[in-house]
Amino acid sequence: MSEQPGTPSEQDDLAAVKKCEAAFNKIREQLAKVIVGQDEVIEQVLIAMFARGHALLEGVPGLAKTLLISSLAESLHLTFKRIQFTPDLMPSDVTGADVIQEDPETHQRAYRFLPGPIFANMLLADEINRTPPKTQAAMLEAMQEHQVSAGGSMHKLPAPFFVLATQNPLEQEGTYPLPEAQLDRFLLYVKVGYPSAAEEWEIARRVTTSQMGKIDPCMSGDEIIEMQQLVKRVPVSDQVLGYACALVRSSRPDTPEACEFVNKWISWGAGPRGVLTLVSCAKARAILHGRYHATVADVQAVAKPALRHRIAGNYSAQAAGVSSEQLIDMLLKEISADKHYQAPAMAS
Repeated sequence: MSEQPGTPSEQDDLAAVKKCEAAFNKIREQLAKVIVGQDEVIEQVLIAMFARGHALLEGVPGLAKTLLISSLAESLHLTFKRIQFTPDLMPSDVTGADVIQEDPETHQRAYRFLPGPIFANMLLADEINRTPPKTQAAMLEAMQEHQVSAGGSMHKLPAPFFVLATQNPLEQEGTYPLPEAQLDRFLLYVKVGYPSAAEEWEIARRVTTSQMGKIDPCMSGDEIIEMQQLVKRVPVSDQVLGYACALVRSSRPDTPEACEFVNKWISWGAGPRGVLTLVSCAKARAILHGRYHATVADVQAVAKPALRHRIAGNYSAQAAGVSSEQLIDMLLKEISADKHYQAPAMAS
């Protein structure tokens, strides 16, 4: 079957994969000038970006979440805005609003839309869980549809567009839990942990002696869009797709696929968006590592950030101290990666 005019060939895509791998290594090299360690966090954020999604980073204060995101913005030729979420932040402070302006010549007044800081390629929503649900919900349309509705008009956001949000653990004072609907809009939920002893030593040495490097931009918005389109073209085998489906479907209690511990400890499991996330992120991870095909290992590598906010433990799990992380570990052990998966027959 011949290629359609303008359609990239497989050879073109293979070359693009190598280019993406080189860009990934260059971005990590630039971030290493400022960020010590956090290699897994950086990879997961870039996976979300190339899979055309948003990422939520959670960790206690002082783990350089904001610095990591602002440093990533410096390494890319993109417009970048930051919103510090506070309890008194209003929805219009995020999306923008219609304002009355007077024409200096005709003196006629008319409404004009004044764009908010969300109109940028990359938006840092800092401490997003410190603002009430009403303001949090103002971002739902933008994150899903890449547009803002105001005054009966639609306003398209620039491309590429992605939100990188940070939040403190809910045990911290002055925080509001994100609604499940908004959590589900985040492609990946990334946990930022404490640095190792060697990394903390290096952090202290750099910061206290002003040995922070300067980051050079190394990727443009057009290149990011090309990589996002490449992720869509990466083929996925029935084995990988079947494994992702089996992992998600087995997380739903009171279904034929549910494991015993799922019925015991899970209140609700991942929906279809969980499968889409596993597959798209597995493909993005593959091209970041220089491969033009996703594997079951790629699905397993992204399972926790892809599913930890889409699986909820019930009261029995909370009483037993079983977290969503442990539930995902159980699912990964229970679902066989060696089983032969094939597409089920559609009902007539």
